[in-house]
Amino acid sequence: MKAETLNCPNCGASISSDAPQCRYCESKLATVSCPSCFGMMFIGSRHCPHCGAAAAQVEAAELSILKCPKCKRDMLPITLGGSAMRECESCGGLWLEVAAFEKLCADREQQSAVLGMASPMTAPQDPTKREVKVRYIPCPQCGQLMNRINFARCSGVIVDVCRGHGTWFDESELREIVEFIRAGGLELSRQKEKRELAFEREQLQREQFIASRTDARAFSFSDEDRLEGFSAARGLLKFLLE
Repeated sequence: MKAETLNCPNCGASISSDAPQCRYCESKLATVSCPSCFGMMFIGSRHCPHCGAAAAQVEAAELSILKCPKCKRDMLPITLGGSAMRECESCGGLWLEVAAFEKLCADREQQSAVLGMASPMTAPQDPTKREVKVRYIPCPQCGQLMNRINFARCSGVIVDVCRGHGTWFDESELREIVEFIRAGGLELSRQKEKRELAFEREQLQREQFIASRTDARAFSFSDEDRLEGFSAARGLLKFLLE
């Protein structure tokens, strides 16, 4: 996962977003703090460096304790931006159950439409360049290996999904998905799917038309061959009788 550069709010030094603290003043880097885009921020920052939203205090959520599918440590149940989730303080990953993630996507798309936050889409990242080694991880709830899915089929963000229980986001992936939604990505995905369905329908109709023409020609040729056979038989019979 590619790390980003953040500025420490205390000393101003640049630091990688995957570092646990500032190497100069040792200020701690929060795992996830932005209630709007779920971006990472330094503890003490007032505004998100990714979207500019005001920082909010993370609250405890009434969720059962589950193990991180990567670190195998207990995840922390939290509520941020109205969304209940589980966070791994070790690797920075997030686990959202199905209903929570669906609500988050709907809310962010609605906010984008109302506030006019949609911006031109940037080219999606190549999923093959994001992670060299593919590793399938188990669902924290049922233990079955999850499917790796390109969110919305065109976002370029590959997430681990258990259809019955929820979605796992590696560090920064949830923020990337929120940015994708705010840029109109879900509508773009729906339009793309409609075009694909229309193309498939046209292909099917074309194949059915060609098949019907082929059947019609085959039937016509059979009748013609049969008539020619009758004519030849009559000619031969006439020749023999003469």
